[in-house]
Amino acid sequence: MQNTTPEGGKSAACSVSEFVQILRQANMNGANRLFGGHLITWMDEVAAVSARRYAEGPVTTACIENLRFLRPAHLNETLVVTGRVIFTGHTSMEVLVTAETEGYDGARVLIADAHVILVALDEEEHPRAVAPLIPVTDEEKALYEEAKKRRAK
Repeated sequence: MQNTTPEGGKSAACSVSEFVQILRQANMNGANRLFGGHLITWMDEVAAVSARRYAEGPVTTACIENLRFLRPAHLNETLVVTGRVIFTGHTSMEVLVTAETEGYDGARVLIADAHVILVALDEEEHPRAVAPLIPVTDEEKALYEEAKKRRAK
């Protein structure tokens, strides 16, 4: 995959990651719904893979922002967690992570989302610079501008 753009930055496409699992009893809480802690772990891992792909090196999670649980997931549902970089700072990356359940027909329902901020690290675990993100699609441009406004606050 081509990671760089003609403008000298990188596209979000190089950072896309996905985790898919059929939910089992071990993933359920006392109310027989997906335990939120498991979902947060998977969302953080997907964000880390997206950021590693983008940064082409090690990263660390700085914070999870705007985590929303929108609906429960249940036993035997297919869970799809997807991440991609939507904004970059000098050393940081913002990854949009979505969690969806997927029906047998492939239709997906959003159950949770979050913005995860990660920092690229050098060999001594100090922050290091990342390439600027160049949004390509209209959706990427809108997500980039929304993230830019959040970072300015």
